[in-house]
Amino acid sequence: MHNRTCWAGLLFCLALFPLLSCSPQPDPNTLVMIIDSSPTNLDPRVGIDAQSERIDNLIFDDLLSRGEDLNVAPGLAESWEIPDPRTYVFHLHRGVKFHDGRPLTSRDVKWTFDSLLQAKIRSTKAAVYKFVDRIEAPDDVTVIFHMKEQDATLLWNLSDGAIGIVPDGSGEEMTRHPIGSGPFRFVSAETDREVVVERNEDYWGERANLARVRFAVVPEATTQALELRKGSADIVINAMFPPDTTITLQRERNLVIERGTGTRLAYLGFNVRDPILKDARVRQAIAYALDRQPMIDYLWHGQAQRARSVLPPQSWAYDGNVPAYDHDLDKANQLLDAAGYPAVNGVRFHLTMKTSTDENTRLMVAVIQQQMRDAGIALDIRSFEFATFFSDVQHGAFQMYGLRWIGGNEDPDIFEYAFDSAKFPPNGANRGYYSNPKLDALIDKARREIDPQVRKPLYAEVQRILAEDVPSINLWYLDNVLVHTRRVRNLKLNPAGNYDFLRTAEMESRN
Repeated sequence: MHNRTCWAGLLFCLALFPLLSCSPQPDPNTLVMIIDSSPTNLDPRVGIDAQSERIDNLIFDDLLSRGEDLNVAPGLAESWEIPDPRTYVFHLHRGVKFHDGRPLTSRDVKWTFDSLLQAKIRSTKAAVYKFVDRIEAPDDVTVIFHMKEQDATLLWNLSDGAIGIVPDGSGEEMTRHPIGSGPFRFVSAETDREVVVERNEDYWGERANLARVRFAVVPEATTQALELRKGSADIVINAMFPPDTTITLQRERNLVIERGTGTRLAYLGFNVRDPILKDARVRQAIAYALDRQPMIDYLWHGQAQRARSVLPPQSWAYDGNVPAYDHDLDKANQLLDAAGYPAVNGVRFHLTMKTSTDENTRLMVAVIQQQMRDAGIALDIRSFEFATFFSDVQHGAFQMYGLRWIGGNEDPDIFEYAFDSAKFPPNGANRGYYSNPKLDALIDKARREIDPQVRKPLYAEVQRILAEDVPSINLWYLDNVLVHTRRVRNLKLNPAGNYDFLRTAEMESRN
């Protein structure tokens, strides 16, 4: 094993050598951060992909922010009150300005949401605010949301990454030249190449230390690692390259690896309409057949934590007191026998699992295939380019699939979006067509409750039901892994794995 590792490292270095010798010197005043794809739309009312939301969060301010416990905290609104369950009153910071010098007032907040609710801007985000009846701006620093009915998720959907505030009257031009009030202002963008932002010198909050950030689009994993090694890039978070590459980069004298627990959840989804998988005993048996710890130890090199819920442990609503499905082949076999699937020549039945072509995913499903074989389940694997794979998942054309929740699972609103029977695609992400009237009623009741102390036990029961029914298997939460050059310091990771560390980051000048 030692010799094989040495040869692999030598070959990797030899492959990089021609490129290391001719790299241009980057701008000493610009931090270069690698991202794997371009943001689709930097209008914060429209963009829903990870890159759009994370870069938007630096350009725009949200009405509220999110704390370490993933609960809401002050943002543009320094305080708020809820005089009754259908009324929310927000009090804005004074003296906030947009990047073009215009003052930010309650009229801008009202326009941001009215442009969605009145369909002046086409966006799927409008559905998130369907329970908002009207918004008032009685003075420059007061905003009042009047609700059609109680909706405890409103505060979360006004916080970090949900939707940034745009200037009053902003239309589709915001896509081409976004103007916010955040710590960085937009400079330029070129699809599939880069996005450039620079420090907002007049920021109302704590001013950023970095003068300029260039988000360089580098979609290929090996090239990402190469750019870091040769110093033409400064930083990448949760890169596409496998954990083995992270370990190799850790040996580089000029690079530093930062790790922290994260909220990204890897999971396996079931089509519960399938003749075999509609039986909960079969799904439970598969959960018992999987041995997750070796995959965490050897595939992820310990850079993940076992998951018992869709919610991450950092969430105020998390409840880990549910069936854990520790590896137990005897229980798996007993459940499959009881479900009426005896082994014939060692095989009980065949299943097909669809995945993307991502290298980490392909390694994972190869192990899952072997572990399920030990329980008499023959698993066929079908890998597709991501767009094709995800389209099949959205249309229910699968028996099993593997995906990740990134950000969307940080609030208990995920239970409605992913498991409520009213949220089959295209209305939501209940892609496995799971239906449980008791669960639906609990979710609806919890959504209408404002008091977290009342909501928490309701969500605990929701998590217990899901753990017993197993419409999906929660595998692990991936750690946040930040690779950066030594000239970058004062980086503060948060569980969400967003780009907020750029707010505090500092950069030494190049010699």
